[in-house]
Amino acid sequence: MKAKLFFFALAAFVTICTFAQPNIYPAKKFKGHLYIVNGTVHVGNGTILEKTTVEINDEKIFAVSPNIPIPTDSNNVRVIDATGKQVYPGLILSSSDLGLKEIANGVKGSNDFSEIGEYNPSVRSIVAYNADSKVIGTLRANGILLANITPEGGIISGSSSVVQLDAWNWNDAAYKYENAIHLNMPSFIPKKPRWAASTIKTTAANPESIAIAKFDSIKTFFRQAKAYLSDNTHSNTNLKFEAIKGLFNGQQKLFIHANEAKQMLAAISLQKEFNFDIVFVGASESFLIADLLKQNNIAVILNQEHALPSTEDDDIDQPYKTPYILQKAGVLFALNDASDEPRYRNLSFNAGTAAAYGLTKEQALQAITLNAAQILGIADKTGSIEKGKDANLIITDGDILDMKTSNVRFAFIQGREVSLENKQTQLYKRYQYKYHIK
Repeated sequence: MKAKLFFFALAAFVTICTFAQPNIYPAKKFKGHLYIVNGTVHVGNGTILEKTTVEINDEKIFAVSPNIPIPTDSNNVRVIDATGKQVYPGLILSSSDLGLKEIANGVKGSNDFSEIGEYNPSVRSIVAYNADSKVIGTLRANGILLANITPEGGIISGSSSVVQLDAWNWNDAAYKYENAIHLNMPSFIPKKPRWAASTIKTTAANPESIAIAKFDSIKTFFRQAKAYLSDNTHSNTNLKFEAIKGLFNGQQKLFIHANEAKQMLAAISLQKEFNFDIVFVGASESFLIADLLKQNNIAVILNQEHALPSTEDDDIDQPYKTPYILQKAGVLFALNDASDEPRYRNLSFNAGTAAAYGLTKEQALQAITLNAAQILGIADKTGSIEKGKDANLIITDGDILDMKTSNVRFAFIQGREVSLENKQTQLYKRYQYKYHIK
């Protein structure tokens, strides 16, 4: 009896898994010539080109011009008429747990974004990336074609890698390996329990003293790593120190996750002592020190724009205004979407909000394309529609920043036209069929 129940359960499980898999697969490598004609091309660097043709040869953008002759005697030519449509660079998520977290606050077995321990610089997020995540398809349908996959937890979480969102596995997906090491700054501000009554007194130690002690331990870790890496005679290999070699030779950036101005001010001392190339992630209070960030050539990734202000004294619309303040100060910044609820799909609409609060639309677009590419170290390959770069672009009916008119019609990654189908579009069609809706 037990055996029968076991095989019945196994058969049911296999059946569910079989029908749960969408019939969506990565596109084949593109070989040929593609011409996108008569579109309004938003280059990504602030330039708009009307009635322009984008010529793609194999994986690369070959030319961007209104006057490109299209051969008519070749079988290896495809033409897309983009009259009345907008052509944009593919959007980029600058910091995300995409592919590491499938069901937020839910099934532990679907999550692989955090490791045990405080110092895990040798953790490589790329090897845990799930290219079959159901979330990925929904992002492509919203114009997001690249993402920086970021580990979480502890003080040093590990290294992030940039992936393109149409791949069979993590190795196929990798666009830039281990571009940054991620450090989580300790908080200097006491945090009240979310639902605690105001009359409850805490007996915890001074959070500022705890934060200072943790920050001192961070500096000690980097000093020890620097000493280890400068000595070629050590007989034993220290994997933690070897993993951050790129920070000291300039091959990697240090992404520091911090929202408080105090955290960022303290972290700047790491740049001064170790000459690290640092980027602040989160940075909700970066507007308070915008001039200092510019002075020290520090870039910023604003993690969550659709949020409440950091403190009670801030303007209610401060998160919406912060991008403009950074732009005005000359700070290189990118906009991001780290929200679990919409699963990162609101990236372009975050930029649209910033455009309503001071940025021009092209500046807002640049914050989710070229600026992001510059911060992630991939601007030589992507982020704008320019000759020689990978053909990562999207074609839409309307304004990509406006949720009313944004409708992605085509998406290309390295010249390959990728599917815009996903689990949600399949369910939509399923119930259209069921209820005879066309």
